Amino acid sequence: MEFDKDYCIKMNDGNKIPAVGFGTYSPDAVSKPFVEATKVAIEVGFRHIDGAFVYGTEEEVGRAVHEKIADGTVKREDIFYTGKLGSTFHRPELVRSCLEQSLKKLKFDYLDLFIIHIPVSLKPGPDLSPMDENGKLIFDIVDLRQTWEAMEACKDAGLVKSIGVSNFNIRQLEMILNKPGIKYKPVLNQVECHPYLNQSKLLAFCKSKDILLEAYCALGSQRDKMWIDQSTPVLLEDPVLGAIAKKYNRSPALVALRYQLQRGVVVLFKSFTRKRIEENFQVFDFQLFEEDMKTIDGLNKNLRYLNLMQLVDHPQFPFKDE
Repeated sequence: MEFDKDYCIKMNDGNKIPAVGFGTYSPDAVSKPFVEATKVAIEVGFRHIDGAFVYGTEEEVGRAVHEKIADGTVKREDIFYTGKLGSTFHRPELVRSCLEQSLKKLKFDYLDLFIIHIPVSLKPGPDLSPMDENGKLIFDIVDLRQTWEAMEACKDAGLVKSIGVSNFNIRQLEMILNKPGIKYKPVLNQVECHPYLNQSKLLAFCKSKDILLEAYCALGSQRDKMWIDQSTPVLLEDPVLGAIAKKYNRSPALVALRYQLQRGVVVLFKSFTRKRIEENFQVFDFQLFEEDMKTIDGLNKNLRYLNLMQLVDHPQFPFKDE
C-alpha cells in the first residue's frame, strides 16, 4: 500500500482516504468524554473519523469537529468522515433520508464516505432495532442492488463524495459489482479484521477488484457485553503478539495496527484516553519484518468477536458461508 505525505490512500473513484481512522462507536454514548476523545484524536493527527447513524453519537462527533475547526486546528476539508446507512433505511426511497439526518446531526454539508452498514435489512420505522413480541428482530427483504442505486444517487447529488459497503462477503460484493448499469463501484468494504480473523480470502478478492478493505475490531474489540462473546481470548494478551511487540519495543496494539497497514488494509482504532490515542498514531513510525508478518498471519483462527447471531435467520446474513 502506498501512502502519500499525509498517510492517505487513493480509492478507486480517485478520492483519498487516511489509512488510519478513529472509531466513534461507544456502548454508553457518553457525551462529554466522547467529545473530548474525538477532539484529542484530531489534535494528535487523526483526520479520518468513522461514525454511523445507529451509533447515536453523530451530534457529539459533529460538535468535536466544529470546535477544532473553530480553534483553527483543522478545516472541514481536512476531515474525512465516514457515515453508515442504517438497516431500517435499505428501501431505496429511504436511503437519502438516513443520509440527510446524519448531515443534520453533524452539521456537515456532505459526507466523505457513506457505506451500507450491514447487508441485512430491518423493518423501516423509528426503532433502529425493531423487535417482535418474542424479542426477535423484524426483518425486511430489500434488493440491495436497488439500495446501491439510491447510494449512487446520493453521490450524484453531491451529498457524499464516495460510497461503499460494510460486512459484505464475496458473494454480496459480486452481486453489487455485477449489477447491470452499475455507475460506481464500492470504494471500500469495512469488516471485522484482526490477527485472529485476518480475512485473507476477502482481502485478496477486494484487491483484485480495486476495493479497499477496512478493519474494525482491529485490536480485538473493547469487550462490550452486548455484542462480544466474553469467553473469547483477548487478542492483545496473545503471547506471540506480545513477543513481537517486545522485539520492536512497541505495544501489542501498535503491532496489530501496523500488521494491517502492511497488508494494504485501512485500519480503525478507538480509545477514550489521550495516552493510547497518541501512542497508536505512532503506527507509521516503524515497519514489521516479513518474517513477523508471516508469524502474525499464523495466528488466524477465523474467530469473530462481534456476535451478530441475532441476524442469522435473515437470508442476506453475510457469514453463513464461513
